[in-house]
Amino acid sequence: MQQYNTIKTKYPDALLLFRVGDFYETFGEDAVKSSKILGIILTHRNNGGDRTELAGFPHHSLNTYLPKLVKAGQRVAICDQLEDPKMTKTIVKRGVTELVTPGVAMNDDILDTKTNNFLCAVHFGRKLIGVSFVDISTGEFLTSEGTEEQIDKLLQNFAPNEVLVSKTHRKDFLDVFGNQFHTFFMEDWVFQEDYTQETLNNHFKTKTLKGFGVDHLSNGTIASGVVLHYLSETQHRQLQHINSLKRIAEEEYIWMDRFTIRNLELYHSTNLNAVTLLDIIDKTISPMGGRLLKRWLALPLKNVEKIRKRHQVIGHLTQEEDTLQRLRQHIKKMGDLERLISKVATGKINPKEVVQLKNSLEAIIPIKQMTSQTDNEALQLISDQLHPCDLLRDKIKEMLNEEAPVQIPKGKTIADGYSEELDELRALAFSGKDYLAKMLERETERTGITSLKIASNNVFGYYIEVRNTHKDKVPEEWIRKQTLVNAERYITEELKEYEAKILGAEERILSLENQLFSQLIVWMQEYIAPVQNNAYQIAQLDCLCGFTQLAKENKYCEPILNDSTEIEIRNGRHPVIEQQLPLGEAYIANDVVLNRDNQQIIMITGPNMSGKSAILRQTALIVLLAQMGSFVPAESAQIGFVDKIFTRVGASDNISMGESTFMVEMNETASILNNLSERSLVLLDEIGRGTSTYDGISIAWAISEYLHEHPARAKTLFATHYHELNEMTSTFERIKNFNVSVKELKDNVLFLRKLTEGGSEHSFGIHVAKMAGMPQAVIAKANKILKKLEKSHSNEELTDSLNAAQNEMQLSFFNLDDPLLEQIKEEITHLDINTLTPVEALMKLNEIKRLLTKNKKATS
Repeated sequence: MQQYNTIKTKYPDALLLFRVGDFYETFGEDAVKSSKILGIILTHRNNGGDRTELAGFPHHSLNTYLPKLVKAGQRVAICDQLEDPKMTKTIVKRGVTELVTPGVAMNDDILDTKTNNFLCAVHFGRKLIGVSFVDISTGEFLTSEGTEEQIDKLLQNFAPNEVLVSKTHRKDFLDVFGNQFHTFFMEDWVFQEDYTQETLNNHFKTKTLKGFGVDHLSNGTIASGVVLHYLSETQHRQLQHINSLKRIAEEEYIWMDRFTIRNLELYHSTNLNAVTLLDIIDKTISPMGGRLLKRWLALPLKNVEKIRKRHQVIGHLTQEEDTLQRLRQHIKKMGDLERLISKVATGKINPKEVVQLKNSLEAIIPIKQMTSQTDNEALQLISDQLHPCDLLRDKIKEMLNEEAPVQIPKGKTIADGYSEELDELRALAFSGKDYLAKMLERETERTGITSLKIASNNVFGYYIEVRNTHKDKVPEEWIRKQTLVNAERYITEELKEYEAKILGAEERILSLENQLFSQLIVWMQEYIAPVQNNAYQIAQLDCLCGFTQLAKENKYCEPILNDSTEIEIRNGRHPVIEQQLPLGEAYIANDVVLNRDNQQIIMITGPNMSGKSAILRQTALIVLLAQMGSFVPAESAQIGFVDKIFTRVGASDNISMGESTFMVEMNETASILNNLSERSLVLLDEIGRGTSTYDGISIAWAISEYLHEHPARAKTLFATHYHELNEMTSTFERIKNFNVSVKELKDNVLFLRKLTEGGSEHSFGIHVAKMAGMPQAVIAKANKILKKLEKSHSNEELTDSLNAAQNEMQLSFFNLDDPLLEQIKEEITHLDINTLTPVEALMKLNEIKRLLTKNKKATS
């Protein structure tokens, strides 16, 4: 316990797995935690009067239990026996051999094959925030710096499994980024610029970071140095596979804020069992491809030339069905090249995985050949970049058995014929059967005992077994070792000598195989960079083959991308919804045309359930897919590349942060209006419904007017319940009305889900309630109230209200100061009441009321 406490003091924040004999034990609070997480029995002992809780599991079950602890957010220190218990008379020397945390894991049972396992550090600078991501299992190392919004977006996109923050900025981090991440708070001195620069330069063996193009990112490089420091602290020091630091060049990718990423349900959804865009478009068949596709989805391109190259590959492979299928077959044969070579770098690879690496590299040869023979430039470039690694494959083939085991003691690892000494030892160890058979034959003849048997056990090795009926024939020189009910067991000098020889050979075989395998791993480390590059090229090819498969299966078309600012989608479909429809039901496709000259804002009205939100989302998803380099679900699409996508969809409370639905809505909308650009695509769904009807109408109107008058003229789709907004088209030339058509039947309504020009008259909310099975009495009452409300809010009623207001204001003018009097007089004189729409009347009243309220406060 003294030894345990000493080690535990060094790792106070980690759950310590302490190796005792054949078990990993946990004590005290660790035992309570692990018994809950793992569902194992919690016991206790009284050590000198102190009660100590215990919970443990067999050491060979580590791979079963460790992932559960890490996925529960625990940092786990694995403390092993560092010497053979037989070789010491005191307590066995122990030490922590690895610290596994949610963001630092090499264990396949913890890692998800198609998802990166990022460790992240966030550094709060004076003006900007630095961020860095590293995946120790693949060797990717990325950095960036920016505003709170930019870093928030990166955290959403990269979804790190663990985030490192300095203790000083604990509150800042939680305030800005929330508490959904596994965080670990570190000492402030680790975040010093000179220390982190030195850490990075020592790791890369450089004098400056200029070669990586990140030297100007002082906050980003501090975060990167912190990440490397943490890896060293967690006993991960063999990191030659982390051989470059890349900048996340934000300016090259579409900007999407976290609300947009969430609203479009790209790879996560708040709804249970919801299907995301990633679920639909992921046709990759390799782990590397799956991870790269997520990156492409998180960071869609803005460079039209790069996008076109991806489209050209898909177009080429669509025509070459045979090439496509053969490429996919070869990619399917590959293991996870990135993670396998990372295991080589960290020395954690086993013989079976080395053979898997060799087989994966062999599958590259036909791919290189096929891609070199195409007339597509992008595919030829991939072919040129692929490294055949001939020497590496030959060396593994020469050294290792094709059926190499997971662990060296479990079987024959090194191939026959590679080492003379090893072959001789094997001959001695494994020719034992012949030797024993001859010995048995000789002794049977000499003694006349026909039922003699030679066998071995773990207690006293080899023995000769004689049945009791032949006991009297046993020679004097045999030594009796064990008496059974029906027989007795003996040993002889010859047997003991033979046994020593065999055991010596087996131990030497094990030692030699370990030695030779370790030499191979060190030699393989020269190939880290070429294998990593191969993994990246195969990942790209896998993504493009996946996009081709997606396009063929779902009849996607090639979008035309250009430098204009127009979007013209003909018969566009929602990629996710069309896959969820019942068999035989076709998705109703729709056209969307947006430009900055005459159709900048499309106002879409229509009832609930008519498909307004689907049209909004599908427009964004089609643009996203096109700029990722994929074909799109439409008959045709011409897209002037977009640089920002903003969405404000639906109402979502943020109660935990003390914000109401309406407050959240206004925050998100304000963020959109403050960040508009000429190439922005804005999607607004039901803005203003979190407050009273007339407040909502006023806000929706004001937002639409702002978007129309803003010099950026951002392309906007605005879905709304408020039919009053249809009036805007008469005042604002670039706002056009569309509605999602509905067919009224006798007592019911049929949703046609087709976008047609013109505004819509009704909301059909009561019809929807009826379809949902609302009690008949409620429906009848709702209809009555609706008629009453429609009557009371007619145009005449509002005009009367305004006339009354005019009279009232004339009576109260003598209380007002001159400038205000003049202002309101001016406002009223220029009003043409007969042409006023209801919403304009309301807004004008509201404006005058605000002026009066201000004056009232001033005079009081």
